[in-house]
Amino acid sequence: MTELVLPSDANQLGNILGGRVMHWVDLAAAIAAARHAGRVAVTASMDRLDFLLPVKVGQVVSLVAEVNWAGRTSMEVGVEVYREELGASERELTSRAYLTFVAIDADGRPVPVPPLLLTRSEEVARFHAAEARRQARLAHRARMREEL
Repeated sequence: MTELVLPSDANQLGNILGGRVMHWVDLAAAIAAARHAGRVAVTASMDRLDFLLPVKVGQVVSLVAEVNWAGRTSMEVGVEVYREELGASERELTSRAYLTFVAIDADGRPVPVPPLLLTRSEEVARFHAAEARRQARLAHRARMREEL
């Protein structure tokens, strides 16, 4: 997904608003999840989103989203955000996030998703790293439920 940063996307310093980046990250991830699932998928969680470099008005933002892991009804989607000057050939990583999506039916109930077909070594590595993040998310969710 590619976007041009306009003045309405920025703060008083001319830097993109964090909320706008979050919105674009969620959209890019939702598209990747829905394509994999073959149906609507909804956001269940977003891991931390760090802003490594500022993005200025007039720069181009490219978002790359990939499904890293698929379980029975949920998927982890990784999104990398890059900035570049319009017309430039080089881009720089500005943010990275991991989101969990759940595929749902017309009644909003979770439905199974296809397994990932891992053919390259980097896909296998991403899958195993995603499994570790999933375990951490499940432990975090259990702690949060205990606090309720």
